[in-house]
Amino acid sequence: MATVQVHRVYIKATAQAIWDAITQPEWSVQYGYQAPMRYDLRPGGEFKGLASEVMKQHGSPDVLIDGEVIEVDPPHKLVQTWRAIWLEEGFTKLTFEIAEKTDGVCMLTVTHDLEGAPLSAAQVMGEVENAGGGWPELLSDLKSLLETGKSVYA
Repeated sequence: MATVQVHRVYIKATAQAIWDAITQPEWSVQYGYQAPMRYDLRPGGEFKGLASEVMKQHGSPDVLIDGEVIEVDPPHKLVQTWRAIWLEEGFTKLTFEIAEKTDGVCMLTVTHDLEGAPLSAAQVMGEVENAGGGWPELLSDLKSLLETGKSVYA
């Protein structure tokens, strides 16, 4: 398993729309795991990935993922630490980069440095059975939502 995973998707949306979908809880509940993400968007700010109501009904704690914001350059770059609390591994480093291309298309690159976190690496690659599709599924759903207005699960 690679210790650094790079996922890239091209989305017909503005950089600001992609940024908002990543950082705003009202967007994060509409795609992927459909759970709110909360950011204090400043260096040293807190990041929390919260459980959805469905997840809580299945016994999940309120906070599933936590971390700290390292670098913020809206709407082009966000660097943070990331830890899946239930896996009991240390913090990893997660970078979102949004580059504007031509014809209203942006390239979103997600780089996740998972050094020393093999369980997290399997989870975010989508290789843990019954635990979702990780970054590949989440980014596919984000693309669908921004381009069509609907999650692939709607």
